[in-house]
Amino acid sequence: MPVAVTIDQVLQLAPRCGEPYRDAFLNGQALLDHYAISATPLRVAHFIAQVLHESGGLTRQFENLRYSPERLRVVWPRRFMPLGPLDPADYAYNDEKLANQIYGGRMGNTLPGDGYLYRGRGLLQLTGKDSYERATTFLQLGAPGAPDLAANPDVVVAAPWCLQVACALWSARGCNGAADHDDVGEVTWLINGGEIGLAERRALTDKTRAVWRPAFTCR
Repeated sequence: MPVAVTIDQVLQLAPRCGEPYRDAFLNGQALLDHYAISATPLRVAHFIAQVLHESGGLTRQFENLRYSPERLRVVWPRRFMPLGPLDPADYAYNDEKLANQIYGGRMGNTLPGDGYLYRGRGLLQLTGKDSYERATTFLQLGAPGAPDLAANPDVVVAAPWCLQVACALWSARGCNGAADHDDVGEVTWLINGGEIGLAERRALTDKTRAVWRPAFTCR
């Protein structure tokens, strides 16, 4: 029997949840069932923890790139002075200019403006044109006729599709299997290719396990 994921449980973890995400989870049980995320409470706990981290507690639709000069030096030391060639003052608090600089010319972003157009979005912060194209393929496997995310990137944050995009990515990247191992590090690597925010992801997974603890004890 699938594990129930109710809007009350989601709001318990994310009281400031944005409206599109709220609407998505309100009607999201069938998607969680379809992608076998709700097959076990452990999968649910890991999935919800990861989307909470990536979306800032379900408050963030777009990647926040409004950095101070000091923060730019810390996050991209090889790009910004004193170690890199770029003056951080030229990019501080300018998300569009920064996105085009740090994402332009890679991840499938080939045209001027692609870096900003394909900046991080959605529950799992999809980033880069290549990722939007791959996500479209994954999405359309489960939903023939689903929109082309590369052609319509804001679909990734729209209520009708945001949860399904995240579920499709989760499934395609093998995250259900990693969640079965109860390995936050493995799940995190599959989501973002590294260990960014690992401590917070672990803490969130502890919280989500607690919310779905009754489902654990029933199995």
